[in-house]
Amino acid sequence: MELVFDVLLAIQNKGGQIKPTHLMYKSNLSHKLLNSYLEELIQKELVVIEEEQVKKKRRAAKVVRITEKGSSFLAEFRRMREFTDAFGL
Repeated sequence: MELVFDVLLAIQNKGGQIKPTHLMYKSNLSHKLLNSYLEELIQKELVVIEEEQVKKKRRAAKVVRITEKGSSFLAEFRRMREFTDAFGL
């Protein structure tokens, strides 16, 4: 759960979207592990992968976007963490 939180937080901290390669570096995961986590996050509808047109180039680039459900997960996880910290757990 902590790793999912870290991945979602990295996306949110970049304005809600991030390139997969940048996410890999920010979350300190291998390419294989990142893809595994992204598949799970997509299935749970916490993130989506979209094609985005690159301004200077005539090609599309993939970006990972956090969904509203993903943002809600972050908020609830923070609340849970604050709760457990308050009791020293």
